[in-house]
Amino acid sequence: MQTLVICIDRDNDLGDKANVQGPLIGKEANIEAAVKLALADPEDSDTNTIFGGIKILDELLAKGVDAEIFTLAGDRNIGIISDQKIANQLDMLLKKFPAESVIFVSDGAEDETLLPIVQSRIKIDSVRRIVVMQSANLESTYYIIKHAFNDPKISQTFFVPLGLTALIYAFFLLINYSQGAIIGILAAVGLYMLYRGFSDTVAFYWEKLKDSFHSGRMTFFTYATAFFLIVVATLVGLMDVWAFYTAEGLWYYGVIPLLTAFIHKTIWVYVLAILFADAGKVIDCKQRGESYGKYLIPAFFVLSIGFLFWGATSYLMSMSPVIGGDISDPRAGIEQFVYSIVFAIILALAGIKVSNRPQATGKKSKR
Repeated sequence: MQTLVICIDRDNDLGDKANVQGPLIGKEANIEAAVKLALADPEDSDTNTIFGGIKILDELLAKGVDAEIFTLAGDRNIGIISDQKIANQLDMLLKKFPAESVIFVSDGAEDETLLPIVQSRIKIDSVRRIVVMQSANLESTYYIIKHAFNDPKISQTFFVPLGLTALIYAFFLLINYSQGAIIGILAAVGLYMLYRGFSDTVAFYWEKLKDSFHSGRMTFFTYATAFFLIVVATLVGLMDVWAFYTAEGLWYYGVIPLLTAFIHKTIWVYVLAILFADAGKVIDCKQRGESYGKYLIPAFFVLSIGFLFWGATSYLMSMSPVIGGDISDPRAGIEQFVYSIVFAIILALAGIKVSNRPQATGKKSKR
């Protein structure tokens, strides 16, 4: 085959709105899917993308070019998950329909972020963006804003922070604590921004967690345990810091001593959580008879880092008689720091030695 016409539906509107699963192969399948999508949502731009691809296909066929059209659908979780689905569909189609080049058809810049994925697999001859022409009345500012707010992707990004801010402010006004409103709003908006920034990573690991749950793997239990350990350790550490803060205030202790107290209180629970997560991977690999050595190696380095943080924070706390408490002895703090460095080096060397060995497998080799 000479040329492929590839249409992209990165957020899988075909599946969510028209109940049509990608990839779509051939002109008839694409026409049928585009009609279903148009009936489900006449305003969806992916309908015009598919019809635009069909028009390009007809032009190529009229010129005697051996061509075919495909529509690749991703996932509503735009990012790693949707791009992986589209990449897998593309690999499958190229094995079944080897071609010399493709024509990439999209409805905007969001779909065109997939150009490097397609280009890494086959030559792209042309990129066509299908833009819908509208009347002057529909292009008014009111319609554009109203239509944007009805889009779940835009409304979730815009309204959620405003809604959280309003609710938190109203709650703290109700309890007559206006200063807490600023802290609560900053914390909520900060957490939301972190979630939006790491949404692809969160969605990726959430999908892996669901897969391990439905597959009956040990990683579901160990990942859940690790998550709760991290939450509990963080809360305990914050409570400890809060006790110092409410006693004398932030400026009495300083930011670094309070941060040191938090790390010293939580470091070993964080290390235990990471080891729990790795233990689940080792158990699953042993059950499947796969190599699990690569999951044993990080345990040595995690423990090594744990000793370094514990020793360093012990030494820093020993220099502060107020925060240090029972360990407020500089000499004892130096000894703990030195011992922790020695243990960290030993564990790191052990990890390097294990990494240089052949990786262990869950099943013994037969002679």
